[in-house]
Amino acid sequence: MAIRIGSYNFEGPYMNTSDLYDRAGVYAILTLTWAGNYEVVDIGESATVRSRVETHDRQPCWQRNAKQGLYCAVLYTPHLQDDGRRSIEQSLRDQFTPAC
Repeated sequence: MAIRIGSYNFEGPYMNTSDLYDRAGVYAILTLTWAGNYEVVDIGESATVRSRVETHDRQPCWQRNAKQGLYCAVLYTPHLQDDGRRSIEQSLRDQFTPAC
């Protein structure tokens, strides 16, 4: 399963964090709109995506902005250093201006 976010092909979206790996990557928190499209709620990056998503301090914001559930899509980036992940994160945050 894959979803295109900006110019990147992310894995997912997944409803359960058990489907995520604790690897380096950029993640997108999504919600399904009433029209059946995915909307970006948040974008982030971490060296350990699964752990970060499961313990994220912005989860209350995600819940407030969820329309029809919350989903997570991930672009794993084992070949990039922290700066590379942050660059992707920032470009996507600029493009989508997520609520959280």
